[in-house]
Amino acid sequence: MATRRWRIKRSVLLGFVAVVMAALIAFVEKKGNEKQYQHLEVYVQGISDVYFVDEAEIVQILENEFPLLKAGNSLAEVSLGKIEAKVETHPFVKNAEVFRDLKGNVIVKINQHRPVARITRPMASHGYISSEGIILPTSSKYTTRVLTLEGPLAEQLLAMEDLSDEYGDLMALIHFIEKDKFWSAQISGLALDRQGEVKIFQQVGKQVIEFGKPVELEEKFKKISLFYKKILPTKGWNSYERVNVKYKDQIICE
Repeated sequence: MATRRWRIKRSVLLGFVAVVMAALIAFVEKKGNEKQYQHLEVYVQGISDVYFVDEAEIVQILENEFPLLKAGNSLAEVSLGKIEAKVETHPFVKNAEVFRDLKGNVIVKINQHRPVARITRPMASHGYISSEGIILPTSSKYTTRVLTLEGPLAEQLLAMEDLSDEYGDLMALIHFIEKDKFWSAQISGLALDRQGEVKIFQQVGKQVIEFGKPVELEEKFKKISLFYKKILPTKGWNSYERVNVKYKDQIICE
Protein backbone atom coordinates (compact mmCIF):
# COMPACT_ATOMS: atom_id res chain seq x y z
CA MET A 1 0.00 0.00 0.00
CA ALA A 2 2.81 2.40 0.93
CA THR A 3 4.55 1.64 -2.36
CA ARG A 4 1.36 2.42 -4.30
CA ARG A 5 0.91 5.73 -2.47
CA TRP A 6 4.50 6.68 -3.23
CA ARG A 7 3.97 5.95 -6.89
CA ILE A 8 0.84 8.15 -6.94
CA LYS A 9 2.64 10.95 -5.13
CA ARG A 10 5.61 10.71 -7.48
CA SER A 11 3.32 10.84 -10.55
CA VAL A 12 1.54 13.91 -9.14
CA LEU A 13 4.88 15.56 -8.34
CA LEU A 14 6.28 14.87 -11.80
CA GLY A 15 3.11 16.19 -13.37
CA PHE A 16 3.34 19.37 -11.28
CA VAL A 17 6.99 19.87 -12.26
CA ALA A 18 6.10 19.42 -15.95
CA VAL A 19 3.31 22.03 -15.69
CA VAL A 20 5.64 24.48 -13.95
CA MET A 21 8.36 23.97 -16.56
CA ALA A 22 5.90 24.45 -19.43
CA ALA A 23 4.59 27.63 -17.82
CA LEU A 24 8.13 28.90 -17.29
CA ILE A 25 9.09 28.22 -20.91
CA ALA A 26 5.95 29.94 -22.13
CA PHE A 27 6.70 32.92 -19.88
CA VAL A 28 10.26 33.18 -21.15
CA GLU A 29 9.09 32.93 -24.77
CA LYS A 30 6.44 35.60 -24.16
CA LYS A 31 8.98 37.89 -22.58
CA GLY A 32 11.36 37.20 -25.45
CA ASN A 33 8.72 38.12 -28.00
CA GLU A 34 7.99 41.35 -26.14
CA LYS A 35 11.63 42.39 -26.37
CA GLN A 36 12.79 44.90 -28.94
CA TYR A 37 15.43 44.10 -31.53
CA GLN A 38 18.78 45.70 -30.73
CA HIS A 39 21.59 44.48 -32.96
CA LEU A 40 22.70 41.83 -35.47
CA GLU A 41 25.86 39.89 -34.64
CA VAL A 42 27.48 37.51 -37.15
CA TYR A 43 30.26 35.10 -36.24
CA VAL A 44 32.04 32.95 -38.83
CA GLN A 45 33.87 29.94 -37.45
CA GLY A 46 37.46 30.32 -38.50
CA ILE A 47 39.22 27.74 -40.64
CA SER A 48 42.92 28.11 -41.33
CA ASP A 49 43.49 30.01 -44.61
CA VAL A 50 39.76 30.14 -45.45
CA TYR A 51 37.99 33.51 -45.48
CA PHE A 52 35.29 33.11 -48.10
CA VAL A 53 32.43 34.15 -45.81
CA ASP A 54 32.75 37.78 -44.74
CA GLU A 55 30.90 38.77 -41.57
CA ALA A 56 30.27 42.35 -42.71
CA GLU A 57 28.92 41.11 -46.04
CA ILE A 58 26.45 38.79 -44.27
CA VAL A 59 25.27 41.66 -42.06
CA GLN A 60 24.67 43.85 -45.11
CA ILE A 61 22.80 41.10 -46.97
CA LEU A 62 20.51 40.38 -44.01
CA GLU A 63 19.79 44.02 -43.21
CA ASN A 64 18.85 44.63 -46.86
CA GLU A 65 16.73 41.45 -47.06
CA PHE A 66 14.99 41.90 -43.70
CA PRO A 67 13.97 45.54 -43.11
CA LEU A 68 12.58 44.61 -39.67
CA LEU A 69 16.16 44.23 -38.46
CA LYS A 70 16.14 47.77 -37.12
CA ALA A 71 16.62 48.77 -33.50
CA GLY A 72 13.29 49.23 -31.72
CA ASN A 73 11.25 46.74 -33.74
CA SER A 74 9.63 43.84 -31.91
CA LEU A 75 11.68 40.64 -31.88
CA ALA A 76 8.43 38.73 -32.41
CA GLU A 77 8.33 40.10 -35.96
CA VAL A 78 11.83 38.86 -36.79
CA SER A 79 11.77 35.38 -38.36
CA LEU A 80 14.88 33.53 -37.23
CA GLY A 81 14.06 30.62 -39.53
CA LYS A 82 13.94 32.82 -42.63
CA ILE A 83 17.21 34.51 -41.64
CA GLU A 84 18.88 31.11 -41.23
CA ALA A 85 17.55 29.94 -44.61
CA LYS A 86 18.85 33.11 -46.27
CA VAL A 87 22.32 32.75 -44.75
CA GLU A 88 22.54 29.14 -45.94
CA THR A 89 21.99 30.22 -49.55
CA HIS A 90 25.53 31.64 -49.49
CA PRO A 91 27.59 29.12 -51.50
CA PHE A 92 30.40 28.95 -48.95
CA VAL A 93 28.14 28.56 -45.89
CA LYS A 94 28.05 24.94 -44.79
CA ASN A 95 25.40 25.55 -42.12
CA ALA A 96 24.15 28.38 -39.95
CA GLU A 97 22.54 28.72 -36.53
CA VAL A 98 20.41 31.79 -35.75
CA PHE A 99 19.07 32.65 -32.29
CA ARG A 100 18.41 35.66 -30.08
CA ASP A 101 19.94 36.52 -26.72
CA LEU A 102 18.39 38.05 -23.61
CA LYS A 103 19.49 41.55 -24.65
CA GLY A 104 17.46 41.52 -27.86
CA ASN A 105 20.35 40.79 -30.21
CA VAL A 106 20.01 38.35 -33.12
CA ILE A 107 23.06 36.08 -33.26
CA VAL A 108 24.16 34.31 -36.45
CA LYS A 109 26.82 31.58 -36.18
CA ILE A 110 28.24 30.22 -39.45
CA ASN A 111 30.30 27.17 -40.38
CA GLN A 112 32.10 27.48 -43.72
CA HIS A 113 32.73 24.93 -46.41
CA ARG A 114 36.45 24.14 -46.60
CA PRO A 115 37.90 23.96 -50.14
CA VAL A 116 40.39 21.13 -50.68
CA ALA A 117 40.88 21.40 -54.45
CA ARG A 118 40.42 23.93 -57.25
CA ILE A 119 39.18 22.96 -60.71
CA THR A 120 40.84 25.10 -63.37
CA ARG A 121 39.74 25.61 -66.97
CA PRO A 122 41.51 27.59 -69.72
CA MET A 123 39.53 30.67 -70.69
CA ALA A 124 36.56 29.73 -68.49
CA SER A 125 35.34 30.04 -64.91
CA HIS A 126 36.90 27.88 -62.24
CA GLY A 127 35.46 26.21 -59.16
CA TYR A 128 36.37 24.61 -55.84
CA ILE A 129 35.69 21.21 -54.31
CA SER A 130 34.86 21.22 -50.59
CA SER A 131 36.09 18.66 -48.09
CA GLU A 132 32.68 16.95 -48.39
CA GLY A 133 32.83 16.85 -52.19
CA ILE A 134 30.50 19.82 -52.78
CA ILE A 135 31.21 21.93 -55.89
CA LEU A 136 31.68 25.59 -54.95
CA PRO A 137 32.17 28.70 -57.08
CA THR A 138 35.29 30.82 -56.92
CA SER A 139 35.31 34.13 -55.10
CA SER A 140 36.25 37.52 -56.51
CA LYS A 141 37.46 38.55 -53.05
CA TYR A 142 39.61 35.66 -51.94
CA THR A 143 41.59 32.65 -53.16
CA THR A 144 43.24 29.87 -51.23
CA ARG A 145 46.19 27.61 -52.04
CA VAL A 146 44.86 24.11 -52.66
CA LEU A 147 45.51 21.22 -55.02
CA THR A 148 44.54 22.06 -58.64
CA LEU A 149 42.59 19.76 -60.95
CA GLU A 150 42.54 20.08 -64.73
CA GLY A 151 41.64 18.05 -67.79
CA PRO A 152 38.42 16.90 -69.51
CA LEU A 153 36.97 15.05 -66.52
CA ALA A 154 37.81 17.90 -64.14
CA GLU A 155 35.82 20.28 -66.33
CA GLN A 156 32.84 17.90 -66.28
CA LEU A 157 32.88 17.87 -62.48
CA LEU A 158 31.98 21.57 -62.40
CA ALA A 159 28.50 20.69 -63.70
CA MET A 160 27.86 18.47 -60.67
CA GLU A 161 26.73 19.47 -57.19
CA ASP A 162 28.17 16.65 -55.06
CA LEU A 163 31.06 14.31 -55.91
CA SER A 164 30.99 12.21 -52.74
CA ASP A 165 29.06 9.27 -54.17
CA GLU A 166 30.01 8.94 -57.82
CA TYR A 167 33.60 10.13 -57.36
CA GLY A 168 34.40 8.78 -53.91
CA ASP A 169 37.74 7.35 -55.13
CA LEU A 170 38.83 10.75 -56.43
CA MET A 171 37.83 12.40 -53.15
CA ALA A 172 39.84 9.75 -51.29
CA LEU A 173 42.92 10.64 -53.38
CA ILE A 174 42.45 14.36 -52.74
CA HIS A 175 42.15 13.74 -48.99
CA PHE A 176 45.15 11.40 -49.02
CA ILE A 177 47.32 14.15 -50.54
CA GLU A 178 45.86 16.93 -48.43
CA LYS A 179 46.38 15.18 -45.10
CA ASP A 180 49.98 14.19 -45.72
CA LYS A 181 52.46 16.99 -45.01
CA PHE A 182 54.99 15.83 -47.60
CA TRP A 183 52.59 15.03 -50.43
CA SER A 184 50.55 18.19 -49.96
CA ALA A 185 53.76 20.21 -50.33
CA GLN A 186 55.20 18.18 -53.21
CA ILE A 187 52.13 17.62 -55.39
CA SER A 188 50.89 20.75 -57.14
CA GLY A 189 48.08 19.37 -59.27
CA LEU A 190 46.27 16.50 -60.93
CA ALA A 191 45.18 16.03 -64.54
CA LEU A 192 42.06 13.89 -65.06
CA ASP A 193 41.37 12.36 -68.47
CA ARG A 194 37.94 11.25 -69.74
CA GLN A 195 38.49 7.69 -68.47
CA GLY A 196 39.15 8.97 -64.96
CA GLU A 197 42.88 8.22 -64.99
CA VAL A 198 45.13 10.58 -63.07
CA LYS A 199 48.45 12.24 -63.81
CA ILE A 200 50.32 13.93 -60.98
CA PHE A 201 52.33 17.15 -61.35
CA GLN A 202 55.08 17.91 -58.84
CA GLN A 203 56.45 21.07 -57.26
CA VAL A 204 60.00 19.68 -57.51
CA GLY A 205 60.96 17.51 -60.46
CA LYS A 206 59.85 17.65 -64.09
CA GLN A 207 58.49 14.09 -64.20
CA VAL A 208 54.79 13.59 -64.80
CA ILE A 209 53.62 10.69 -62.63
CA GLU A 210 51.06 8.48 -64.35
CA PHE A 211 48.97 7.31 -61.43
CA GLY A 212 46.11 5.56 -63.24
CA LYS A 213 42.73 5.23 -61.56
CA PRO A 214 42.56 6.71 -58.04
CA VAL A 215 42.62 3.30 -56.34
CA GLU A 216 45.18 1.33 -54.30
CA LEU A 217 46.49 4.63 -52.96
CA GLU A 218 48.81 3.25 -50.30
CA GLU A 219 50.54 0.89 -52.72
CA LYS A 220 51.00 3.50 -55.46
CA PHE A 221 52.35 6.17 -53.14
CA LYS A 222 54.80 3.65 -51.70
CA LYS A 223 56.10 3.17 -55.25
CA ILE A 224 56.41 6.93 -55.74
CA SER A 225 58.32 7.12 -52.43
CA LEU A 226 60.59 4.34 -53.64
CA PHE A 227 61.21 6.30 -56.85
CA TYR A 228 62.24 9.34 -54.78
CA LYS A 229 64.42 7.43 -52.32
CA LYS A 230 66.10 4.79 -54.51
CA ILE A 231 66.01 5.83 -58.16
CA LEU A 232 66.37 9.62 -58.21
CA PRO A 233 69.47 9.75 -55.94
CA THR A 234 71.37 7.56 -58.41
CA LYS A 235 69.93 8.87 -61.69
CA GLY A 236 69.27 12.53 -60.86
CA TRP A 237 66.05 14.54 -60.67
CA ASN A 238 65.92 15.33 -64.38
CA SER A 239 66.82 11.92 -65.79
CA TYR A 240 63.21 10.92 -66.52
CA GLU A 241 60.19 12.71 -67.94
CA ARG A 242 57.54 10.11 -67.14
CA VAL A 243 57.03 7.78 -64.20
CA ASN A 244 54.27 5.17 -64.34
CA VAL A 245 53.04 3.55 -61.10
CA LYS A 246 49.60 2.38 -62.20
CA TYR A 247 50.57 -1.25 -62.81
CA LYS A 248 50.83 -3.65 -59.90
CA ASP A 249 54.36 -4.22 -58.54
CA GLN A 250 55.92 -2.08 -61.29
CA ILE A 251 57.59 1.34 -61.59
CA ILE A 252 58.17 2.35 -65.22
CA CYS A 253 60.58 5.26 -65.73
CA GLU A 254 61.17 6.80 -69.15
